[in-house]
Amino acid sequence: MGNLFCCVQVDQSTVAIKETFGKFEDVLEPGCHFLPWCLGQQVAGYLSLRLQQLDVRCETKTKDNVFVNVVASIQYRALANNANDAFYKLSNTRSQIQAYVFDVIRASVPKLILDDVFEQKNEIAKAVEEELEKAMSAYGFEIVQTLIVDIEPDEHVKRAMNEINAAARMRLAANEKAEAEKILQIKRAEGEAEAKYLSGLGIARQRQAIVDGLRDSVLGFSVNVPGTTAKDVMDMVLVTQYFDTMKEIGASSKSSAVFIPHGPGAVRDVATQIRDGLLQGSFADKS
Repeated sequence: MGNLFCCVQVDQSTVAIKETFGKFEDVLEPGCHFLPWCLGQQVAGYLSLRLQQLDVRCETKTKDNVFVNVVASIQYRALANNANDAFYKLSNTRSQIQAYVFDVIRASVPKLILDDVFEQKNEIAKAVEEELEKAMSAYGFEIVQTLIVDIEPDEHVKRAMNEINAAARMRLAANEKAEAEKILQIKRAEGEAEAKYLSGLGIARQRQAIVDGLRDSVLGFSVNVPGTTAKDVMDMVLVTQYFDTMKEIGASSKSSAVFIPHGPGAVRDVATQIRDGLLQGSFADKS
């Protein structure tokens, strides 16, 4: 801008307010204009048409008695067609906008609890924008956008909210951990039950195989050796099993003492001797 030989320069995105002897006469567009000062013409001031932003921090109280700082960002600009209103009607545009923002926020937030303030910040911004648009349009300004950019509760309240959230997450994690342990125990029990069931089947089949083998041995021996009875064969099998057992006991380094009467004459009636030995062993342990 300049004033040389009664010439005035108006920059881009700016308008100048022309007065003649102190009275508004015209709005000068960007460019060079001739204003003879001798005729009382002068530039009273300049008005920017650029988009401007005003950040307003407002402290208020919620419905549940929590003090919060609400930060609103107001984007506005002067209208070229109403530049004279914007220049003459308001002495401090930013203070006027700030007053309206305070009024709307302090009327809206106390109706909401703290959680609802966070959830309904768009509704609060819309209410502020509508009120500003209605008020500022009469002064030649346009409200382009209104944003609630931050909601800051008291530091103690934020710490308490974080602790509540952390406790809820820890409770959820504990429930999930307990559920996982429950599943592991159930699966472990099911596995043990299945293992015992299969072990029982194996033992049953083993015993059945032993019985079948003994039966076949008795029948085969009775057929091949005439004059023998099934009892003779079972006595012989029992004696064989008896000697195998004694062999295993003697071969094991960790075996405990077993008191069983034994002698050459015991072969004939080994079943009776084994039974008597077990009885004598039980009596010795009790004494």
